[in-house]
Amino acid sequence: MELKVYKTDGSESTKTVTLNDNIFNIEPNDHAIWLDVKHILANKRQGTHDTLEKSTISGSTRKLKRQKGTGGARAGSIKSPLLRGGATIFGPHPRDYSFKLNKKIKRLARFSALTYKAKDDHILVIEDLVLDAPKTKDVLEMLMKFNLEKTKTLILTNDTNTNVHLSARNLPKIMVIRACDLNTYDILHAKQLIIFENSMAEINKMQE
Repeated sequence: MELKVYKTDGSESTKTVTLNDNIFNIEPNDHAIWLDVKHILANKRQGTHDTLEKSTISGSTRKLKRQKGTGGARAGSIKSPLLRGGATIFGPHPRDYSFKLNKKIKRLARFSALTYKAKDDHILVIEDLVLDAPKTKDVLEMLMKFNLEKTKTLILTNDTNTNVHLSARNLPKIMVIRACDLNTYDILHAKQLIIFENSMAEINKMQE
């Protein structure tokens, strides 16, 4: 697949890029995508949630009322899970949610997500944006040229472009990452994918 390269002012340049069919035109595997997204989100979980059970909650263990003769149900201590302020039954405790996923599955999922983006024409290749200093206005003006200022957009750079990162961090729907850090979740989370021209070589290295 061949795409035109656009200038940062929104006009077309005379250059084109060819998307690697081994990355952007494979047979998508939805199950691999599901596994990788689950893997990414699971690894982000802190797992620090904790609840108090009957043995750990603070409270008296005195029997609230006699066993028989009251006409009501039997009642033990005030720490009973059935009473307000009581313990939690089988509540969550700190745990590690992360799990291992084969690198080939992760790569297949990433290529499948990129293939979907290419088929939906949601990939835009733009000449490198050079900023002398962080300036949100410059990034916003570039996005407005393509009517993407209100669209969830993922911008891929070749390396850590500090000025672009700092300029885009105040834009709520825009995310900037290095091409080598690209993952399946970020691809699917964004509606539009902007690839700076100099980062295409980094993307092509993914199949190695």
